Amino acid sequence: MRERYQLFTTIIANINRSIKRIKTEEMAEFDLKSVHLSCLYYLHKGSMTAKELCRVCEEDKANVSRCVEYLEDNGYIKARPKDSKRYKAPLELTEQGHRAAEIINRRVGMILDEASVGISDSDREILYRSLGIISENLQRICDNYDAEE
Repeated sequence: MRERYQLFTTIIANINRSIKRIKTEEMAEFDLKSVHLSCLYYLHKGSMTAKELCRVCEEDKANVSRCVEYLEDNGYIKARPKDSKRYKAPLELTEQGHRAAEIINRRVGMILDEASVGISDSDREILYRSLGIISENLQRICDNYDAEE
């Protein structure tokens, strides 16, 4: 049991550290941070509100708010219309944002391909399905803690 715990937590922690480092390195060229990568990535798929970005990026409201402000101030995104509540205003990429997001998306694809070397499509499908189940089970455990409070 102890070996299984150590193996699981070590692998997950190493993957998380590697992802953070890759995001940081890839965003340096644009003078952006890793959280900006996720926002640009998802906004490239279509406009979203800050609330929706929180959900898909799995970031808290304060982080997304700072991210949106930075991206807007630096010409990557714009909110429309300006008169609606800030958190509910749809956000969309500017031309500069689209250019950056296209470069980022290409690099994400290349990194995913490189990270998947040696894994068949069927093994990857099993891996993602298994990780999804583990994530749901762990979330259920966390929800039980919340219910007990």
